[in-house]
Amino acid sequence: MERPPLDLTLYFVTDGSGKSEGELLETVALACEGGATLIQLREKEKSGREYFELAQKAVRVAGRWGVPLIVDDRLDVAMAAGAAGVHLGQSDLPVCAARRIMGSGAIVGATAKTVGQALRAKAEGADYLGVGAIYPTTTKVVTVITEVSVLDEIAREAGLPVVAIGGLCASNMSALYGSMADGIAVVSAIMKSPDPRAAAAELKAQVLANFKKARMRAGLQPALSPRLSPALPPEPGPGAVQGHGQGPFAGGSGSAPWSAQ
Repeated sequence: MERPPLDLTLYFVTDGSGKSEGELLETVALACEGGATLIQLREKEKSGREYFELAQKAVRVAGRWGVPLIVDDRLDVAMAAGAAGVHLGQSDLPVCAARRIMGSGAIVGATAKTVGQALRAKAEGADYLGVGAIYPTTTKVVTVITEVSVLDEIAREAGLPVVAIGGLCASNMSALYGSMADGIAVVSAIMKSPDPRAAAAELKAQVLANFKKARMRAGLQPALSPRLSPALPPEPGPGAVQGHGQGPFAGGSGSAPWSAQ
């Protein structure tokens, strides 16, 4: 199996706390419509069966837009649900074990807060590194603040794509302008937005305007440019969600051509 294209421009990490399954899946759909380039399903409070069933549905939803979806921590759930890969933290299964089991066609990401961790992840077969937290977060994940200078050092030494994570949103990502980050990973900036589609579009526009590695990957001029206005999100296709909270996922019943049903 050939590995799906890896684009870290806008990496959306889920957090279904306080949301129904339908609301979570609708947010995934709207984030994809708005321009998310990679989805990580991160639902730490679910049982193995619940996680598997949700992952199957989320993979189908993201797949409608051709967006790869990976699973946080749980290699078994990722493989059983047909996800594109897995993201592993420092206390999770070793990267080399995941790579051996999933093969070269899977996306395997790793959290790295030091150059040593980054080099080990690279040697074991990681495709990219998640580095942060750049800012304090409101999620339940325990975080340690990582300076942007450390992110740059990790990117230089490891030579792998790096996505910055931790409390990032449209109003504070300027700390990363000119850095060696390939993109940003966000949770609350989309998950808690009243309009996840518009939030994703604005975040992606800012990354493409101000992150030199993202601009080069997109075929834009490598030099930094003034911040662009948020790009208009693409027109939804037939049967796509028209507004947050209005689709079949919101009420938990019914189905649409792009739903997980």
